[in-house]
Amino acid sequence: MADKFAHWIRDHGISEVECLVPDMNGVIRGKVWPAQKFLQSTGNGTLRMPSSIFSVTVTGEYADDETAGESFSDPDITLGPDPASMCVAPGFKTPTAFVFADALHRDGAPFEIAPRHVLRRVLDRYEEMGWRFVIAPELEFYLTQVNADPDLPLLPPTGRSGRSETSPQPYGLEAITEYEDIIEDIYEQAETASLHLDTMIHESGTAQLEINFNHGDPIHLCDQVVVFKRIVRQVALKHGVYATFMAKPMENQPGSAMHLHMSAVDAQSGANLFSTVGGHMSDAFRHFVGGLQHLLPEVAPLFAPNVNSFRRMRPGHSAPINLQWGLDNRSCGLRVPTADRANMRIENRLPGADSNPYLAVAASLICGYVGVRDRMEPLPLVEGNAYIHARTLPRNLDEALDRFARCDTVIDLLGAAFVKAFLLIKADELSAFEGVISSWERDHLLLKV
Repeated sequence: MADKFAHWIRDHGISEVECLVPDMNGVIRGKVWPAQKFLQSTGNGTLRMPSSIFSVTVTGEYADDETAGESFSDPDITLGPDPASMCVAPGFKTPTAFVFADALHRDGAPFEIAPRHVLRRVLDRYEEMGWRFVIAPELEFYLTQVNADPDLPLLPPTGRSGRSETSPQPYGLEAITEYEDIIEDIYEQAETASLHLDTMIHESGTAQLEINFNHGDPIHLCDQVVVFKRIVRQVALKHGVYATFMAKPMENQPGSAMHLHMSAVDAQSGANLFSTVGGHMSDAFRHFVGGLQHLLPEVAPLFAPNVNSFRRMRPGHSAPINLQWGLDNRSCGLRVPTADRANMRIENRLPGADSNPYLAVAASLICGYVGVRDRMEPLPLVEGNAYIHARTLPRNLDEALDRFARCDTVIDLLGAAFVKAFLLIKADELSAFEGVISSWERDHLLLKV
């Protein structure tokens, strides 16, 4: 492996290497090494970091388990760089590369709670069945004015015309050209980083954009989502604006999602397992959807991980509230796009743009796995407005965490150690939020109650 890295680094003239390790929230942790030091450390297995990076909350605190000695001794993990993920890092003066690294125990065994491993563990279960999954994320985000005071609401930025958007502009070509300079920079840096991007559109919100990724391997696509978020934030700052992937950044605007298109193929023949020879939905497809419908509401924190995530899930706000499914129906949590036999797939419209992509994909696939394994039948297909059907998703993070903690079927498959660590972090974040007095409370209660 060290020789492969050495040749690549030499051929690309790289001076420094970033090791990227996504934490529980999908935030990039890691280290930067001089290229020669990286090669030396890769060769002798001394690329290391504290294991506590997987207990860091979104506020930067540590969610420690006081009964676990390792929480306080904080032993190192070994980093295993993934050669397939090495790319040139854009935007640096010094020639820099990045590589995703898997977290390992000293004996080389996977570190059980690392999100990248959690997803790989799910994919291994499908591999045992002879299945291979293909996914394609669609990721939404907002551009906003610089907001240095978190007590103030976000505002749309000024475009090339010198004006800010004041009304919805879905798919507006003139609207998207308002941010042409930013978009061109994003595409240039994405190309440098070898991201496989498809189309970008203007979404319904003011200065809300959406990027589509070309379909591919789940872990590779999750890596790309993480890198893309980083690139967009940095490019936005370069142009004097913010980019945010919050699920619901503005009160009167639609939320931002990360829709997941998912299909399964036979690992040997490449045939789409979700479609029959005649182009109809296969039994495997129906059972996969049945698993999503039964279990996704119980694991909501994996695709709606923050307090803000649940503000997005409201009727009439372009976000689902249940797991109904329908043909080309965007009011449903699960949409079956119009497609030929080779492209038969399900679109999971539940995950927010704020979710950790590895965990959102892992949740979707493991729920579908149970459905296929147990031959779960889906509900009847819905026509028309799916919002008139009962809400089956949790209303807030507190309820979602409680339901997840009791979902033994999924806990056993994802790993009890991972779920325990994840719930500790989310409980800590929820406690921190509950200690904050909001502007709404000051506005309506201060002088009235």
